[in-house]
Amino acid sequence: MKLPLKQTIENGETVSPVLSDEIKNYLIDIDGTICDDIPNEEPERMVTAKIYPDCLDIINGWFDQGHVITFFTSRIEDHRQVTEEWLKKHGFKYHGLLMGKPRGGNYHWIDNHIVRATRYTGKFTNLVEKTSNIQVFDE
Repeated sequence: MKLPLKQTIENGETVSPVLSDEIKNYLIDIDGTICDDIPNEEPERMVTAKIYPDCLDIINGWFDQGHVITFFTSRIEDHRQVTEEWLKKHGFKYHGLLMGKPRGGNYHWIDNHIVRATRYTGKFTNLVEKTSNIQVFDE
């Protein structure tokens, strides 16, 4: 897949390219976000995890619109095959699967690129714009 990357220059030097403004880079958790929340200690349950309502249509819609879909999970590398088979069985369209996300939540992502976070709270829908307070570095 060739991404529509824009080359950027800062202070006369080339820096990492960025996606076009109209393309989003979705990083989506698996357990507890698109299906039953299954701990790594019970991998036998991963095969029969129940998919959450509406997530397949929403995620595949984003994919079809040209956005980048990457599943980012706390499952370990030993669970890659069962995870890929489950995603395929349910018809998820995606570009990548990252294993080994740190467990435990309370994530604070620090990056030199724009990061937008949306917490899954039990209902998968299209995203809407809202204003919220965030933590930032002091200037």
